[in-house]
Amino acid sequence: MNCSVKAFSSIIPSNASVVLAHRVAQNGTFTPPAADIGFSSPAYQLPALCVVQIEMPTDANTTFNFGLFLPDVWAGRMVVSGNSAFSGGVNYAEMGAGVTYGAAAMSTDTGHDSAFDNSWAANPESVTDWGWRAMHLSIVEAKKVIKAYYGRSLDYSYYNGCSTGGRQGLKEIEMFPDDFDGAVVGAPAWWTKHLQLFNIFAAEYNYPTNSSHHISDDLFEFIANETLKQCDPQDGVTDNIISDPRRCDVNLEVMLCKQNETSSTTCITDDQLDTLYHYYNDWVEADQTFIFPHYEIGSETGWGMAPDFSYIEYFLGIGTNFTWKDWSPSLIKLSDEMNPGNATADDFDLSPFYSRGSKLLHYHGMADPSIPTGSSVYFYKHVQRVMTQLGIDLDDFYRFYLIPGMQHCGSTPSNMEAPWYIGGSSQASTIGSDGSGNHLHERPGFNDGKHDALLAMIAWVENGTAPDYMIGTKFHDETTLDYVTKQRPICPFPKQAKYKGSGDVFKPENWECESLY
Repeated sequence: MNCSVKAFSSIIPSNASVVLAHRVAQNGTFTPPAADIGFSSPAYQLPALCVVQIEMPTDANTTFNFGLFLPDVWAGRMVVSGNSAFSGGVNYAEMGAGVTYGAAAMSTDTGHDSAFDNSWAANPESVTDWGWRAMHLSIVEAKKVIKAYYGRSLDYSYYNGCSTGGRQGLKEIEMFPDDFDGAVVGAPAWWTKHLQLFNIFAAEYNYPTNSSHHISDDLFEFIANETLKQCDPQDGVTDNIISDPRRCDVNLEVMLCKQNETSSTTCITDDQLDTLYHYYNDWVEADQTFIFPHYEIGSETGWGMAPDFSYIEYFLGIGTNFTWKDWSPSLIKLSDEMNPGNATADDFDLSPFYSRGSKLLHYHGMADPSIPTGSSVYFYKHVQRVMTQLGIDLDDFYRFYLIPGMQHCGSTPSNMEAPWYIGGSSQASTIGSDGSGNHLHERPGFNDGKHDALLAMIAWVENGTAPDYMIGTKFHDETTLDYVTKQRPICPFPKQAKYKGSGDVFKPENWECESLY
């Protein structure tokens, strides 16, 4: 089929329209349309392909767009890329990574185009589009377009997303288990109705900024260095990495200012210590209702952000005059009752997804300052509770990895510099200059399922090779990707990497996965 607006117009529904369609040459670049403000980064070093973007209406009188990269050399796969936060737009940069796996790559704008303005969420139907509808309908229609373009159906369909993208993946496999053969989800924002309030509530730990309990960014760096100093050796190896913050017995009181000392960047006051204890403890309301898990030790350099009230203002419909002083626990009840857009992915019965032979690979950084790592542990254990009672072994279809020292979806705190790269979603767009990280999975040493999460999923689905462990990587220069400085095995939960006792601590062969239980 030719790559033209006319050709695609002949195969899509009559109420849909082709926004663009044209060819991209081998090693070419695709720059998203100007309207795609939520994901404006180009896709670099592409294989020869056809790019098409289609706009479609919903029965709720809203519209959504999805984009497709259709490569000339196709291996019969589709890879769907997720979005991030509340941003709207077709994620072409991530599609640029997905298409290099011999796949037709797809992304949806979730029904809106925006980066930081969330006023679109005042329309509940638009929130439903963002929550699940636009993604599912995009997948259904994209499969039809792929079949028409290539003259045959897909062999395998995969999902790859992190953060909101992780939530989208979990929501898909819960509501529509037939959509994917395999899903790779990172740091999923799955508990929408609690997570968004937690992000606001936790930010308010540090408010007002002129109070005695407020902690500055410089002081958070001091705190991070102190917790690293205490927790690093407790895992048995002093390597500037906190392998398991959940098992560290940290003494926060040693950071207290001495008599006649005032808080600066080298000690904390008693009031500031109280603020720290908020960050390090779960959010539990007065009636002992668990709301959300705490941030982990080692994620401190990402704390102290100003609260974003847009979820309360638009998703919950409170209005734009809300301030931090207006906080009330009644917002939790309201959020639970509304569950805006039915976005929360809390159906822990994954047996329909399991029954069709599909696989789930889930990971989360242990230094994540955006979505507390414990929320993924909570999700995994609740799935385990349901599936165990159904006689299903999670290892048969669901592997979960905690990555020491990794922040939100990728990267690592500067004081830790842990090996974090596993080829996960969004990592290609945060490593390497001008998108060169997109092709790491094709380079020697990275072109296997040990070093790349999506290749691990492909091997599991197509060859039955389950990912026993992955290998995290840290480059000396993450712009030029000049050479590797650190690698470490990432073990499936509840196992953890243990140093064998000899050899370079940054060589993966000197570690082994050991069960904690």
